Amino acid sequence: MNTESALPVTPESPVPIRPLDEITVPAALDGHAGVNRADAARLQISASNDVDAIRCFLTEYEQSPGTHRIYQRECERLLLWSLIECGKPLSSLNRQDFEGYLHFLADPQPAKLWCAPKVPRVKPAWRPFVGPLSDSAVLTSIAAINSLMAYLVDAGYLSGNPLGLIRQRRRKLNMAATGPAQVIAQTEEMQKIERFLDAEMWHAVTRAIEALPRETDGERDEYERARFVAALLYMLAPRAGELESHRMNSFREERGRWWWHVVGKGGKQARVPVADDMVHALVRYRKHLGLSAMPKRTDLTPLLVSIKDRSPITARRLNQILKKLFNAAADLLPEASEHKREKLRAASAHWGRHTGITAKLDSGMNERFVQKDARHTDARTTQRYIHEEEERWHDEAQKQQLPWATPSDDEVLKKP
Repeated sequence: MNTESALPVTPESPVPIRPLDEITVPAALDGHAGVNRADAARLQISASNDVDAIRCFLTEYEQSPGTHRIYQRECERLLLWSLIECGKPLSSLNRQDFEGYLHFLADPQPAKLWCAPKVPRVKPAWRPFVGPLSDSAVLTSIAAINSLMAYLVDAGYLSGNPLGLIRQRRRKLNMAATGPAQVIAQTEEMQKIERFLDAEMWHAVTRAIEALPRETDGERDEYERARFVAALLYMLAPRAGELESHRMNSFREERGRWWWHVVGKGGKQARVPVADDMVHALVRYRKHLGLSAMPKRTDLTPLLVSIKDRSPITARRLNQILKKLFNAAADLLPEASEHKREKLRAASAHWGRHTGITAKLDSGMNERFVQKDARHTDARTTQRYIHEEEERWHDEAQKQQLPWATPSDDEVLKKP
């Protein structure tokens, strides 16, 4: 550990607040004798303490950079909170502790200890939080730490998963302006995917791309990359981390047809058919980069390249590019579509995946093949993107009108 960069140990912080790779845990808190530890004979991983167990878990996601980054962040948050706020190993946390952690995520206190503006992880000023987490961020955190705890149980490291006792995973935390978090049951109807761009919003995005300047080489690079990003999201519905980790040779020809071979969440391997419009977008971008029209199996060029040095751009950088585009697109929408402007300004890279899946269904593609394209194990996940029934339902609701008296009615009644 780099002791020069670590925070001093204080009564408020019995261990320094540092990223996972730099955390030094006292033997009394390292989890070697945690009260929730399973029988050593069941252990299936090489881990004698909590930090080693977390690292084993994270190793499972090394091929999914985006997921790995989220899981690492949530693991180090939980570990630090366990050590500092609870004064106990992660492997000694119980149900009540996790209940307290969920409230802590909504408002990490004391803020001076836990929160600070974003800085590189190597800086002494780094903190696990910028501030209180949003509803969706709390749900992400719950899902990540539940995956961790379930893995540790399966690996024979923990006896049980205390988080699994909290009926929170299928609920939504609604943070009130004052007071503790309120828990509201989330019905199947509420789970419909709404974080996607409809036809009007998507048209605004393509207009924003076409409005990008193209006077200099750098500007043309940005324009062509933006076009290709949009095509990838709309036609293949990838996750942002997949665009960071995959190379051009993930596009492969088989018997005269092109497929995108992808390693997705959890290391799951799949292939997605590449429609002609996507092939044309790929050819255009590759020609702009000075490459052959279509890639060979040996082509290790990143799918999306940095304009500076042609290194692969990160999922975070991709999100920054799209945020800028979405904001520009929002400005192109009419005032009558203010609610869509707000959605666009809130959109992120993952909305592109939702948009692509929704567009496939709206185009009339067979639901079974959309499920395969989206790489959904459960058909019910794909069905959450289908809005046709809701739209018909809403149209039917318009048949009901609100009768209301008018000033002229009163005048008629007053006449003798």
